[in-house]
Amino acid sequence: MATRLTVPPETSERRLDRYLAAALTADISRSAIGRLIQDGRISVNGETPRKRGHAIEPGDEITITGEIATGAPTGLSAEHSPLLVLHEDDDILAIDKPPGIAVHPGPGHSTGTIVNALLGREGPLSTIGGDDRPGIVHRLDKDTSGVMLIARNDAAHMALSRQFQSRSVEKVYIALLRGLVEPPTGVIEASLGRDPRHRQRMAVVASGRPATTRYRALAHLKGGYTLTEARPQTGRPHQIRVHFASLRHPVAGDAIYGRGSRDPVPRLFLHALSLTFTHPVTGETLEVRSPLASDLSECLAELTAEASDARLVDSLG
Repeated sequence: MATRLTVPPETSERRLDRYLAAALTADISRSAIGRLIQDGRISVNGETPRKRGHAIEPGDEITITGEIATGAPTGLSAEHSPLLVLHEDDDILAIDKPPGIAVHPGPGHSTGTIVNALLGREGPLSTIGGDDRPGIVHRLDKDTSGVMLIARNDAAHMALSRQFQSRSVEKVYIALLRGLVEPPTGVIEASLGRDPRHRQRMAVVASGRPATTRYRALAHLKGGYTLTEARPQTGRPHQIRVHFASLRHPVAGDAIYGRGSRDPVPRLFLHALSLTFTHPVTGETLEVRSPLASDLSECLAELTAEASDARLVDSLG
């Protein structure tokens, strides 16, 4: 099955994704079109572009192979949900993402996301991430809390995206790991990809994408747990969780990769503590920090450490 279109002479749109969003009769978002482009399912005059902003001209022949799935939510609702703002200016917004909230709408959750809350605030958001992801430059897992960056315009979005892609953003997470981690410092280098047995999960696979996580044990706690600082050098889905699970030190509370129901924690113990990056407009180096979430701080207080370790735990609050 293939869908074929010829760009008409009267069109004024010169971007491939925008033209298709307007021309297709199916209810499909630009982000969904972008995924079709990235998957190589769209050709222009027999050639396969890789950028959603690929330039088109009247008379170009566009072919889309396979069925066009509309799946992306439309008509997103603005919700006046509270967001804790850590930094805000004309170009960027840094928020303290709460746990248990998805970043953007998807199958099964079209409301109650970070995107819905952002739409309920005053101020612009970037659009190049797609109709269902305004402002979203990067993501945190649903059950992960902490610092998250939002772009307020497309120029800031592109500049921040380049920093994430070039690995120049310094990301620091705090994780509670099951077991006593030895050696206390190290580097995990293991390629990650879809788990061949469970396609909804990630796994260490030889054919996956390279992934690197640096770590440092901060404290050994009661019950055989290690409070750990993790610095992912790459940004693969579930990277920290899968990397530590591969060492048999899963993140406490991880029901997917660590059978976390037996851990004495309220939820996945993973918190994005800080992001250090270059401001996309001023060029200033910024560090944005999020204090350890209160539910995790209370959990640590119960897992009593040695006196020196306790002071370290207090410094995260």
